[in-house]
Order: sequence, then structure tokens, then C-alpha cells
Amino acid sequence: MGSSFIRRMRKTHCDVEIVALDALTYASDMRSLSALSGDRLFKFVEGDISDRDLVFSLFEKENFDAVVNYAAETHVDNSIRSSSPFLISNVVGVGVLLDAVNRYGTKRFHQVSTDEVYGDLPLGSSSSFSEMSPIHPSNPYSASKASADLLCLSYFRTYGTPVTISRSVNNYGPFQNSEKLIPHSIRQIMCGEPVPIYGSGENIRSWIHVSDHSRAVERILFDGRVGEVYNISAGFEISNIELIRRILSIMGKSDDLISFVADRPGHDRRYSLDFAKLRSTFSFAPLISFDDGLSSTVRWYAENADFSEGV
Repeated sequence: MGSSFIRRMRKTHCDVEIVALDALTYASDMRSLSALSGDRLFKFVEGDISDRDLVFSLFEKENFDAVVNYAAETHVDNSIRSSSPFLISNVVGVGVLLDAVNRYGTKRFHQVSTDEVYGDLPLGSSSSFSEMSPIHPSNPYSASKASADLLCLSYFRTYGTPVTISRSVNNYGPFQNSEKLIPHSIRQIMCGEPVPIYGSGENIRSWIHVSDHSRAVERILFDGRVGEVYNISAGFEISNIELIRRILSIMGKSDDLISFVADRPGHDRRYSLDFAKLRSTFSFAPLISFDDGLSSTVRWYAENADFSEGV
């Protein structure tokens, strides 16, 4: 997601200097930024957002106009096994960034959040979460992201910190780490191995192509109102089992590769976001349909098998 946003900013604001700070954990891959190799207006710094000395020195040196925080631990299963890395990155790290924004007078701080902070909705329901819905996270990952959101909003109220927050549905597209559902399933199918699905596979998720998400974040960053939260969605929902069936169909494989496994503890049932605020404020509409986006994503991983194997 972060690399997609950087690539978009380079296309739409070619004169903007960009500094990427990344800890290069297991989920990072520098190949997602290979297109910027040799770009004199792009700089990469290896480091952790929870490292206060590093962050403050970077702010002092670069005099940032804006900061967009994509940095996060995001894998729910990992958070269930151990919450500590999520608390450090997703809460402490955000606090460090907010303190640096205040210290050095950065004009805008945008926090990239998730629809998971709202919790889940019943299967079969037709309701959706709005920005006014209460947050009710279900696992340590979503709780850490909800904590970061509250921290941002508290800084806005207490210090007037110029924050905006976006809460997005699931992203998909090229360069995504293979621990995530779509690239993991594609990789399993390419290898002829079973595709695991939690429980009965009836859990419903909403999806948006990563490039559409980047477009939305860009608009919020430049034109969003400080102190506001914006939901990002494409309005498309699908059950996990139907999603895997579509991938299998695109790849010319049968449903025999589907393997049902024990359900995840506290598994959220359905996610759905009302993004009317984003539509009305910015005339936002997704440009990539799910069918087209999924087909192009499958093709990308088929043509870049070394990427999925190396992450």
C-alpha cells in the first residue's frame, strides 16, 4: 500500500520530494520501489517509526510538509500469537510520529487505518459502518489500530495537530506480501497446493484495488479537513469462499484445491463501509472493478512468480 502511494505521488506530483522510512521487516520488499531507482527526488531510509531519536533527527533534517503513515504490523493471526510488535509499531510508533509533527510544525499528518477498528457486522445484514459508528475491535491488531486512531484524534483536540484518518476496506493488487489472502491463494494454486479457508468460508470482506486506495488517500491528504475520518471503499463485498472460487476459475483450476481449516479465534463475520462522505466530498469513485482488478492481479503474480516466492 505504501509503495503504491509513493508510485502514484511520483506520477501526479513529479516535483515533490519523497522520503520513505521503513523498518524492512519480513513483510517489506524493496522491489516494490524499484521503479524509483535513480530518482533524485526519492530517498529511502531504513528505520523504525518507534525509534524516537531517528524519527526526530529525520524530521529536523528533512523539514517535512506532510507525513503519511502506512507503517503497521497488520497480520491478525500474528497479533493473536503475540501482540507486542503490534503495540510497539501501531501505537508507540504513531505517538512518536505525532510528537515529531508537533515539534517540527509539519502541516499535515495522515494516518492510514482500517475498517477492522469498527468490529464486524452479522452475516446477512445490509447495514454498513459510517465514520460515526463506534469502534469495537475484535483482535489485538484491530485494537492497536483503533488505539492509534484515538491517539491521533486526541492530539488534534489537545494540541491542534493537523491530522486526518482514513479507514479502508481490504486492499489487493501487485506487490502484496504473500501472507495476505489473495496473493497467498494465488501462490498455493500456482504450486498445486491446497488453499486453506477458515471455517466455512462464509465470512464476508469488502475489497478495493490498491491503486484506487492510493487515489483516495491522495485526495484526503491534500484536500481533507483536519480532525476528520474518511472511510474508503469500492462498495464491493464477497465471501471468502466465493473469492477463492473466482481465483480458481481465473487460473483454470477446480474447487478441489479448497481446504477448510479450523476457524480463527474471534473471526470477524462481515465488514462493510459506507463511503458516502468520501464520494460526496471528493466525488470519489473507484476506477477498477473487482473482476478486472482480480484478473490483472492474478496475471501479475503469474508473471512475477519470483516475487511471491521471495516474500
